[in-house]
Amino acid sequence: MVEAVLVDLFSLPANLQDNIQGSLCNTLETIEKCSSICAPFVYVMCCQRQGSERKGEQEFLLPPLGGFQSLERTLEVVFAPTTAAALYTIKQRLDEKDLSIIKVILPTLRKDSMKVYIDYLFTAVYQFEFEDLQMVSNCENIQISEPQGEGQTLLSQDIALIRSEIEMHLESLPSLKGELTIFSSSLIPDDIFLHGFTTRTGGISYIPTLSSCNLFSSSKRRDPQVVVKENLRRLANAAGFNPEAFHRVKVDHANAVCIMGKTEPDSYDGIVTDQKGVTLAAPGADCIPVLFADPVRKACGAAHSGWKGTLLGVSMATVNAMVSAYGCNVKDILVVLGPSVGPCCYKLPYESAKEFHRIDPKCVRLFDSATPYVDIRRATRILLERGGVLPENIQDDSITDQNQNITFCTACHPDKFYSHFRDGTNFGTQIGFISIRD
Repeated sequence: MVEAVLVDLFSLPANLQDNIQGSLCNTLETIEKCSSICAPFVYVMCCQRQGSERKGEQEFLLPPLGGFQSLERTLEVVFAPTTAAALYTIKQRLDEKDLSIIKVILPTLRKDSMKVYIDYLFTAVYQFEFEDLQMVSNCENIQISEPQGEGQTLLSQDIALIRSEIEMHLESLPSLKGELTIFSSSLIPDDIFLHGFTTRTGGISYIPTLSSCNLFSSSKRRDPQVVVKENLRRLANAAGFNPEAFHRVKVDHANAVCIMGKTEPDSYDGIVTDQKGVTLAAPGADCIPVLFADPVRKACGAAHSGWKGTLLGVSMATVNAMVSAYGCNVKDILVVLGPSVGPCCYKLPYESAKEFHRIDPKCVRLFDSATPYVDIRRATRILLERGGVLPENIQDDSITDQNQNITFCTACHPDKFYSHFRDGTNFGTQIGFISIRD
């Protein structure tokens, strides 16, 4: 069942702009009489004319709309200077109410361009239906009809203009939840490497569990790739790396490693390079973002280590890739474990916890329970040390000076970090990133 209706009056011809009030009333009346739509929310998207004030337009439009209260819908008119701004505002309203199934009523010639806007601003969480709005210069002749076929295919330059409009709007938005904050490790030499671990502040993602600097987009979440791209742009500006030379691991919760410059695997949880100016990144929202740096051979890496990847030895696999690809000495490699769920909060089923108990009994607390507490950080350290990494070259939450600690528990710090364990399926993601300075 349709949960919301979007009426697109944004591209009204000039002769209708002066009578937008009548156009809107007739449109809503037609919806009421001619459509089978049953939805509690209606959003009308209009162009904010140059020199007009939004408040004045609202006051002009809303009084005659009182007669449509019988529709038993919440009606909102959204004025904005661009389609991107109007549609993004409506997306926020939909997300506030957790609505996903939307009927879009719009002029036939707007359909192809609207689909491009939607493809950029929404994810597969949402479902859209389209219905044509036939419009002529006489406002009383507005009619709704079923689609008679698709409009003309947009040219690539038209799509590029839409993408540019969206990006410009997102760039103009204020940062949420404070300034962008990055944690860095004193173990990794700053004169050779650029690195850091992000927090959840300083981006534009507004959905509570994704707010605000979410750095991962998924078809199962409400943050589209274009918003994540804007968050990454802001991070890159703050940190000083090139977002166009940014490579994030393709998470598979396994132990495959990509060596930059060689054939890229379909999926991998570790990535290494010796190329300057290339930024590598690993996501984490409880799983450990692990960074690797060899100041002697000037090579670096990043790995995503959840409980499965930890057991499969993804961190040591990343170390071994640096050794084999760049001639690194394992004793020169520095390893930093970023913010991740701590043993204070993380539980696993007994059968999985047994695997960590085999690595070291101290990796498991309340072992006899159905869901013991598990320390994936300790297990990671033990496996690295067994592989030859020097204990003093590993930084985690066991650091003596807690003022230098950056391996915070993500579940314990909702103001600083995202957590799948804490926030559920619509969770945000932070990253660890590293590159070799030019």
